[in-house]
Order: sequence, then structure tokens, then C-alpha cells
Amino acid sequence: MITSRQVRAARALLGWTQEMLADKALVALTALKRLESENELPVREDTRHQVAKALEAAGIVFLDSDRGQGVLLVSNAQGESRK
Repeated sequence: MITSRQVRAARALLGWTQEMLADKALVALTALKRLESENELPVREDTRHQVAKALEAAGIVFLDSDRGQGVLLVSNAQGESRK
């Protein structure tokens, strides 16, 4: 499961605004804001999945190990511009 911190970090690596990510993930901006909230607000799994899918399509890899969680930008997978 991706975390709010991972989503914010992934957006920062891509140079995307919340509006851009919501548009690319086909989710409501308010749903994305809930997902990125530090308060761990409830979010539908479908929303979480759509956001992860959009970020992965842009080259983000979500990392999860016994040492922690993070994100990695490996490439611009579909040739989209970052901004």
C-alpha cells in the first residue's frame, strides 16, 4: 500500500502539481488531497490504485523494505513531459 509521503515525494520528483496528478489518475482532486493528508484520512482503494498506476506509468517505482519506504524515478516510461 502506498503512503501519503510516497505520493507527495513521487509528485515532487516528477514536478507535478496535485491538479496534474488528479487529472492523470482520473480521480477527484479532493480524493487526492485526502490520500496525501498527514492525518491518514480514509481513502478508497480504487483511488489509491489509480494514483499508483498513474505515477508508475510516469516512471515512479514504490519502494518498501524492512529499512523503510520510498520512491525512485527510473525513467519517463511513456515519454510524457514532466510538467
